[in-house]
Amino acid sequence: MSGLSPAEFAVTFVRESTTLIARVGGELDYDTSDDLVTAVTENLNGDDGPPGAVRLDFSELTWIDSSGLSALLMIHRRARALGADFHLDNRPEVLERMLEMTNVLDHLLGRDHSDVPGGQVLPGPGGLAPGGIAAGS
Repeated sequence: MSGLSPAEFAVTFVRESTTLIARVGGELDYDTSDDLVTAVTENLNGDDGPPGAVRLDFSELTWIDSSGLSALLMIHRRARALGADFHLDNRPEVLERMLEMTNVLDHLLGRDHSDVPGGQVLPGPGGLAPGGIAAGS
């Protein structure tokens, strides 16, 4: 269970060699999407130089709306402009549903988005992944 209340938003960063990892928690929506874009952009252009990969870890995400999706598209654009690979790790069901409904998953991750942990979908209620498939099957 997340340590965040549903309305809280938090992002923390870890730099591992040439990979920038942003751990996103809480609600990514109209009120918080600009904060995420600003924070990631600052880290993309930090003193360590541009990363070779950007990994957004959503294991603590509780909600995303269209503004949050727009933020992901903007971060993707900025990361790719620097030549960095882009990954969406530990996607909860709410994010997976948004990516499927808007048909942008292939755009963000390319056709093969089954890399682990980038393609890992966290199970929803009842231990089922989207589509009713048992997680890990």
